[in-house]
Amino acid sequence: MELLEEEEALISELRRQLEEEDLKPEERIVLLNDSLNKVLSSAALQTDSSALTRVKTGLYHSGVLTHCVRLLSLSPSRLGGNWTSAATLAHLTSSSCVGVEPGSRSEAFHRLFLPSVMEALLSLASQLMSRAEGSSLFRKVMDSVGWLLSAHPHLTAQVLSSAHYEHIQMCDDVTVSLLCIQMWIQTCTVNRGFLSQLGDESALLLLNEAVAQLALSSDSAVGGASTRLMLLMANQLGLRLHSLLLSFTGLDSLLEKDWRGRGFEQDVDQLISVVQRETAVSRQPEASAERVRAACVIQAAWRSLQTRRRLRGLSRAVSALQRSYRARRRRLQEQEAARQWEEQLRYQVCVRRRQARRRFHQKQRELLLLLPPDQVRPYLEECERRAAVVIQSVWRGFRERRRRSDVLRASQRQQRAARTLQRAGRRLLEKRRAAEAPPPPRTGEEGLTDRRRAEFKQQVEEYIGAHRSTRVSAEECASLHEEVQPLLRAALQGGEQRRREEQRVEALLACARTQLQLLRDAPPLSAVTATQAESFLSPSASVAARARDAHNATLQASRLPWGRTLGEMTHTGQEAGPAHLQELEAELGGLFIGGSAVDGVKPRHQDE
Repeated sequence: MELLEEEEALISELRRQLEEEDLKPEERIVLLNDSLNKVLSSAALQTDSSALTRVKTGLYHSGVLTHCVRLLSLSPSRLGGNWTSAATLAHLTSSSCVGVEPGSRSEAFHRLFLPSVMEALLSLASQLMSRAEGSSLFRKVMDSVGWLLSAHPHLTAQVLSSAHYEHIQMCDDVTVSLLCIQMWIQTCTVNRGFLSQLGDESALLLLNEAVAQLALSSDSAVGGASTRLMLLMANQLGLRLHSLLLSFTGLDSLLEKDWRGRGFEQDVDQLISVVQRETAVSRQPEASAERVRAACVIQAAWRSLQTRRRLRGLSRAVSALQRSYRARRRRLQEQEAARQWEEQLRYQVCVRRRQARRRFHQKQRELLLLLPPDQVRPYLEECERRAAVVIQSVWRGFRERRRRSDVLRASQRQQRAARTLQRAGRRLLEKRRAAEAPPPPRTGEEGLTDRRRAEFKQQVEEYIGAHRSTRVSAEECASLHEEVQPLLRAALQGGEQRRREEQRVEALLACARTQLQLLRDAPPLSAVTATQAESFLSPSASVAARARDAHNATLQASRLPWGRTLGEMTHTGQEAGPAHLQELEAELGGLFIGGSAVDGVKPRHQDE
């Protein structure tokens, strides 16, 4: 049977969306829930009874159900805690697997695909079992498992032997045990021939589960459900139950002692009569001895299983402890090795620096021995001067780069602000143009009568009256524009005036720095010319006073060691105070300009 064109389009679109790699697992689950619900609902509403079967078959052949199984088999960390969507997807997947006609792929469908679906459902149920908020979701998933079992009874052996179902059985929660028993009761009730299609091994496992609940649980609801399940098995299995009950000794006494007076005495009496009837027929010494031996074997196997589980858990705990200790010890060793390596590297760097400094001083000493005695002092001063020039050039370069980076950063900030304002302005203009543009002409709809058109017009007017527009009219926009224009003009004029003031201040500072530099580099008075003297005449008294203070500070710094002078001028930028300058003038007897002496005091380099 072929799918309808609409159904094929929906399934093809869903498959194309699932093949996209940028979708997360949570998004895939939501997409599958919406699409499957829509497709199955539309198929169920069709008059054709085979439409739903065609849709389910198409979902299987297109690979959509395979994507569902993959998502249900994901780990809890990848599901992202979206358990409600996962339970819904499990329900839709189980419903889609019932009624499929695989055709030529029947063997792969029953032997490979359905077991994988059942394993994914049981895995999800075992994860929901341990969560406090997953009780209703666990019920929903177990209902999906029962629905799939009622349609495919051959999956019963897989369910009863599954590790996930064994994990569910070992749960101490009464609700979980009750839901498991109710799932089997519902499956047997929906499909009357379910138990007759099971093998002896599967039926024995199911009966073993019911008896185990009677023996281990003390809840009345669980006991009543287990009793009803055993009665259903007795009614549907008939004579086959005789061989199965031989494996359970003392079941009638267990029911008599523990489950009398719990509210379902009629079911208990009926089950006791069935058990006693089957026991009376098969009560023979050999059978009794065989049952005892079988019980011993089962108990030994069960105890060995429990012991192996405890030992396995103990070995895992010990392995985890050893692994964490070894990882911590390895991490500490790596940190110690890294610390030792850094210390060795630091020591080698210090040793090499000392060796380089020693070689440099040795070479300098050898060069000084080659010079005449009267040239040693000028050579050392020249070395100090070159070192000072290098240090000052490095510091000035660093200061200039930092200043330039600040200027660039401010310029970039202004450009970003301008782009933001321009973008907002363009959007405002586009919205205004769109609002002012006339609406496109509308043509009358075909088949629309005047009465219907009047009803639509009345509905539109009522909606407009109930939802008033907040848009400003054209007259209000014009008035606001006129109010904003003077404010904008005043802001622009104020900004232009501030820029002129800043430019004027920068020009005055640049002039002051230039004149100060010229005063510092001034030649001695004995060698100055008339042209050079005129260039130092400043119209500003403040500039001359600042030049004098700077010159006196320079003279004071010349009496200190060159390294201390460089540190003070380069990093601190401190100048001599007025009191100290007066003491210096009193000591020297006059003002020093460019290294020349006034009032009979000689310069320092002439004394030396």
